[in-house]
Amino acid sequence: MQKTVLITGCSSGIGRAAARAFLDEGWTVYATARNPADIETLGEAGCELATLDVTDQSDVDRVVDRILDEEGAIDALINNAGYGQFGPVEDVPTAKVHEQFDVNVYGPHRLIKAVLPGMRRERDGTIVNVSSVAGRVSFPGGGVYSGSKFAIEALSDALRNEVSEYGIDVVVVEPGPVRTNFSKRAEREAGGATDGGSEADADGIASDESGIDRSGAYEEFYAIFEDTQLLGGDGPGAVEPGVVAAAIVNAASATQPPARVQPGTAARVGVLARFLPDALLDRGYEFVRTFTS
Repeated sequence: MQKTVLITGCSSGIGRAAARAFLDEGWTVYATARNPADIETLGEAGCELATLDVTDQSDVDRVVDRILDEEGAIDALINNAGYGQFGPVEDVPTAKVHEQFDVNVYGPHRLIKAVLPGMRRERDGTIVNVSSVAGRVSFPGGGVYSGSKFAIEALSDALRNEVSEYGIDVVVVEPGPVRTNFSKRAEREAGGATDGGSEADADGIASDESGIDRSGAYEEFYAIFEDTQLLGGDGPGAVEPGVVAAAIVNAASATQPPARVQPGTAARVGVLARFLPDALLDRGYEFVRTFTS
């Protein structure tokens, strides 16, 4: 029987690639984004389309209810929508921290709560939460973003054991650098952008131009951020969105999927840094700061 998947953040990047990958595997795909115009081509390819802002509970309820009415069940939920709020912790306004968690943590939580009753009823289903290597290893200037990804990792670990008795799997996908528009938005969120307007980031959340509060104490960080491939989107080890999409499809299709998947060599190596002593990591960050200054 054909399976159904709900994917958030399909306007570009990983979400768009995942929608096409699930289509290729014969799934019924509900591709969502805040702006329906961004996913028209996915509709032409065969996806069912829905407008969905993960920060809006009424949107979440409406889309999940529609899919259950039309398909009877949701076999897989892919929580992909997200963005990166970068900047020194002191310089990021608390309101921006709230926005980061509202999209990256509370959004997936809303979707999880909405789909679980149906999955429990079917005693089957897979929830895939797209995290990041930054969900395992934090770094200077990434405290807010990493904090949101650390949170989704912890939520996933608890959830995996809570729902296993109902035949439901929970998988965390931890990409490293991916060739998407993610770094463009992140640069703006860190106060380093000079271009105007807004565009969709890698995960389908429209960007804005609101800045952060530069205290003047971390100008060295901003210089490093602007002068280097800090996010690695076009740097060594970066993978195409399709590589991450394939890992997501495999996780959703597996009978016994692993708890965590790292698509690409850079991701698999990067998560190992969590095993290093804190003092050694700190020295590494100091070396990067010295080397790039």
